[in-house]
Amino acid sequence: MKILYFEQDEAQIFSRQVLGENLDLRETVRKIIDQVRANGDKAVQDYTNRFDHADLTCFEVTEAEWQEARQKTPPDMVMILEEAAENIRDFHRHQLRKGFTTQRPDGSQLGQRILPLQKVGLYIPGGTASYPSTVLMNGIPASLAGCEEIIMITPPNSEGEVSPALLTAAFLAGVTRVFKVGGAQAIAALAYGTETIPKVDKIVGPGNWYVSEAKRQVFGDVAIDMIAGPSEIVIVADETCPASYIAADLLSQAEHDLAAMSVLITDSALLAKSVLQELKAQLKDLPRKEIASQALERFGKIVVVKDRTQAMQVANRFAPEHLELCVSEPWQALEQVKHAGSVFLGAYTPEPVGDYWAGANHTLPTAGSARFSSPLSVDDFLKKTQFIYYNQAQLAQVADKICRFAEYEGLDAHSRSIRIRNQGGVK
Repeated sequence: MKILYFEQDEAQIFSRQVLGENLDLRETVRKIIDQVRANGDKAVQDYTNRFDHADLTCFEVTEAEWQEARQKTPPDMVMILEEAAENIRDFHRHQLRKGFTTQRPDGSQLGQRILPLQKVGLYIPGGTASYPSTVLMNGIPASLAGCEEIIMITPPNSEGEVSPALLTAAFLAGVTRVFKVGGAQAIAALAYGTETIPKVDKIVGPGNWYVSEAKRQVFGDVAIDMIAGPSEIVIVADETCPASYIAADLLSQAEHDLAAMSVLITDSALLAKSVLQELKAQLKDLPRKEIASQALERFGKIVVVKDRTQAMQVANRFAPEHLELCVSEPWQALEQVKHAGSVFLGAYTPEPVGDYWAGANHTLPTAGSARFSSPLSVDDFLKKTQFIYYNQAQLAQVADKICRFAEYEGLDAHSRSIRIRNQGGVK
């Protein structure tokens, strides 16, 4: 991991790994999607056997599996999941909103209705890993929004099983059905439906590059939340934050995968060197040190800037997924944040607090997309329908203006639909 100086290393600082023009990946995913569209469950079964090494004849989790999962999940983990779920539910309740109706002086009425999506699909990474936190973060907002069907899809292990904790989290989140399928084939199944897996209106949730590319290709036939890239953290820190804290937080992202990005921005060259030494020390006994060390070497950066103002300017250019403000006055620094998925304030709010516990969503925009995207929320599971009401007298008052507007655009039939009501026939 290198120490870079903003004034001389600007180009290196802002290079990052993103899902780009990988033509082989794109073609592979396209073929998988085409096969699932053409052959349904048979294609899904073949790909599950090939990629997950699981030979399944039935993809859906049975009622007996649901009940067994609760019994197999350690009791202390069940209690933790329940409390975390309530924290997430409490935060997201504040995002609920109602429609409106407004009446103008002439008596005409306009408004907007807020309606839930009927069927949504949650993609949850699985197989050799288990992320019940992601189930809660994706399922609870959908449940609060009022979605009728919440379909969770997750890769099985080689025995054709799903982690008990995942199913316990799914129950707590209000998931209605779970299917043991992963990868691009799972996205295709949700987008187009198979004999057993229902077609949904929207797909949300993170996955590997095959999943992300599949979401990109099915978008338009179905809605998606975002194209998720590798996990990333940017930490703005000064000398009031111990170097050991900063190093631990950088490693918490680096251990995700080989493409994870961990960045420290500081106005202290001394702190930069201390963090570098701490990273070396903490890596020694980290179970995932091979992954973390490679991620730090490839995409890790320590950036030294001249002052706090420049530090925030650099952070905003990254528009990071996670932004930690480990500075003496974090609330003041927050006012300077323009682009970030989720912001963590002070030395005692490390990013894992958001991953697991606080309640704010951890499904966040990556790869700089925080410039125009937002964290997953209840809004992702809602749609808006507007309505308009004019009676005969109210239409008559504005008919000539509407007709003039339509005729100016050359749309005479539009004008006629007004005049036929206003004058009793075509003139």
